[in-house]
Amino acid sequence: MDQGHVNLNDIQIFVLDEADRMLDMGFLPALKKIIAKVPKQKQSLFFSATLPPKIRELAARLLFNPVSITVDRKSTTVERIEQSVRYAKRGNKLASLTDLLNGKNVDRVIVFTRTKHGANGLAKKLDRAGIAATAIHGNKTQNARQRALEAFRQKQVTVLVATDVAARGIDIDGVTHVINFDMPVDPESYVHRIGRTGRAGSDGIAISFCTAEEIDELRAIEKLIGSKIRVENPEMKFETPAVPSKDKTNARKGNRNRRRKTSNAEMRNGAQSTYRRRKKPQGSSKPAKKQRASAD
Repeated sequence: MDQGHVNLNDIQIFVLDEADRMLDMGFLPALKKIIAKVPKQKQSLFFSATLPPKIRELAARLLFNPVSITVDRKSTTVERIEQSVRYAKRGNKLASLTDLLNGKNVDRVIVFTRTKHGANGLAKKLDRAGIAATAIHGNKTQNARQRALEAFRQKQVTVLVATDVAARGIDIDGVTHVINFDMPVDPESYVHRIGRTGRAGSDGIAISFCTAEEIDELRAIEKLIGSKIRVENPEMKFETPAVPSKDKTNARKGNRNRRRKTSNAEMRNGAQSTYRRRKKPQGSSKPAKKQRASAD
């Protein structure tokens, strides 16, 4: 279009598929340029798996009197995917992931993180550990994403570290494992994530690392899919922080108040003593003048 090879003056229907994914991957400026070139009189269709605020704002700005149609999703997981949860402390996740990736029958793996920054950092750490990995997310350019996918497809790298939206359109056969390094906040994202494996009739394995802070996300996922996920290490118990008693809490507050009062009193006394030290005795200069005069 920028080179003048495409004319959009006769467009009658404008379709935007995977709208949330396109916005997350940085295509909004290009979309605005395309929309500016199509006729105002047209039919516009937006398709999106989720409806974040940016999508609603874009629809309100570009669509005239839009009608919203919501389709119930099948929130079920593929039966051929073996799902499990591995309890872990946050500081031990990387070591557990490295051991898992170095195990047998781990051929092609997609690891999901919650943030783009986390995806970059995890890919670098895996590289330093001797595991070929690359990251894909919305902050990378289109060429960088294509190179990462092609390297993963050609098995030049074993691990693809991805975020939720960026990996939704990945359709690569032979993914043996999906690992949730971070539990997804949205339970629906769990279904999208593990759906990257077990495709075309193949078996797949989905393992989720879950910390004490992510138990609520795990329970929401189990409620959505209607079944409990097997825990690999049920013997691990998370430490619950002890709740201080009211007596100890009140005692600490009393000590703080006493220390505060004492420090305020010391400050006042210190200021008064400093003032007394700096204050000169009255009439001390006149006798000195008299002594000088008599000496003369």
